[in-house]
Amino acid sequence: MACGDGPADEALRAAWHRFSERLREAGDRVFKDANPAAPILRADAFRFLTQNLGQAFDLALETRDPAYPQLHAFCTPTRKLGGDVADFTYRQAWIDGNHVYRITGKRGTTRFLNVTVQGPRPEKIPGTDWPSLHEPFGDIPEANLTAQQLETDADGRFELHIGGEKRPGNWLPTTPGSRKLFIREGFDAWGETPTTLSIERMGMDRPRPVPTPERMIEAMEWAGGFLTGMMRDWPEHSWSYSGGVCDPAFTNHFPAGRAATSADDARRGRMAAHMIWALEHDEALIVEMDHHDGFWIFGMGGVFGGSLDFMHRPVSYTPARTRVDRDDVVRLVIAHDDPGVHNWLDTQGFSNGNLTYRNLLSQNPASFRTRLVRRAELLSALPSDTAMVTPEERVQQLQDRYHAVKLRYGL
Repeated sequence: MACGDGPADEALRAAWHRFSERLREAGDRVFKDANPAAPILRADAFRFLTQNLGQAFDLALETRDPAYPQLHAFCTPTRKLGGDVADFTYRQAWIDGNHVYRITGKRGTTRFLNVTVQGPRPEKIPGTDWPSLHEPFGDIPEANLTAQQLETDADGRFELHIGGEKRPGNWLPTTPGSRKLFIREGFDAWGETPTTLSIERMGMDRPRPVPTPERMIEAMEWAGGFLTGMMRDWPEHSWSYSGGVCDPAFTNHFPAGRAATSADDARRGRMAAHMIWALEHDEALIVEMDHHDGFWIFGMGGVFGGSLDFMHRPVSYTPARTRVDRDDVVRLVIAHDDPGVHNWLDTQGFSNGNLTYRNLLSQNPASFRTRLVRRAELLSALPSDTAMVTPEERVQQLQDRYHAVKLRYGL
C-alpha cells in the first residue's frame, strides 16, 4: 500500500507537512532577539519547545472532546509554559455549555485552590486593540469557585457540578460559549497535599468515538498554531500587553511605580509584579519587599517565561519557607552560585531570566526594591543578621523541596 491508495491520504499528508513546517518555524524562533545567544539559553529554548511539543496533541486531540472530558496537567516539573509559578499546579479540561459535568475529589491541605469556567477566546484582549495570547490562553473567565467556597464532608470529599440547572452545594454555571475548566492550586509549606480531582460528563453511555481523518487534520492545525504561537508570544507579549506588570526597560528592577495593587490585579483575584533580570558571572541581585500578611510567591523563570527547575533547585519562596529579617523586610538574593543565604534564588546558570511575584489571599500592597552588587561584596551589602544556612542545611532544603514536589505531582 502507498500514499494515495486511501481516500484521505493526500489530505492527511498535506496536514502533516503543514504541521512539520510550522514546527520548523517555531524552532527558528529560538534565535529571536529576546533570547540571548548564550548556548545554554539557546538549548533551554529548544527544551521549552520540545516540552510543549510533548503536550501539543494532548491538548489538540487526546483531551479535546468536551463530551469525554479529561483533566490534563498543563505544567509539570518537566513541562513549563505561560509564566507558570513554581508553587502552583495547573490542570485544565475542555468542556462546553451543552453538557453537565461532575468533578469528584478530596480536598488537600494547600492554601489556595481555584476552579474557573473559561468562556470564549476573543481575537483581541477586551477593551483594547491588543491581540489575545496564543491558544489555549486568552479566553475569558466566566465563573469560579475558591477553596473557601467549596463544601466538603468531614473527610474533605466533595462533588462539584458544572453546567445545567442551578443546584444546591458546589455548582458552577456555564454559557453557550464556555470552553474550558482551569484549575490552579497553590502550595506554601513543604508537605502540603494536593487536591485529588476526577471529571466526567453526566450521562455518558457509549465509548468515545475514534478520531476521523478530519478530526486528525483539525488537531494538526491546532497543534501547529499552539507551538508557533507560544514561540512567537513569549516573552514579547507580556512586555507589550501586561499593563505595566512586565517591562524590559527596567532590567533588574520591577517596573517603576509597580506596587501590585492595580484594578486588573483585583479582577484576577491576585496581585502581580514581574521583573526581568540579567546578571554577569560576578554579579548578584538583592530583592527586597516589606513583609506583609497573605499568601505570596516569588518564582524564578527563564527567558520564555517558564519556571526554572523547581524540583531540584531553590527557585521559589513562599511565606512558610522564607526567613524575614529583623527589620521586617523580606530579602531574596539572586546569584549564580550558593552564597549561603537562606533566601537564595538559583539562576541555574542562566545569565537572563524573570522573577515574578504573586499575592493570592490578600489585598495587601507590595512594593519592591533591588540592588545590583558584586558577588564578592554580597554579604557585606546584606544586614549582619541575615539568615544563613550551612551546606548541610542547604542539602536538607533541597531534599525537602524534591520530596514535596514529587508529592504534589504524584511522582
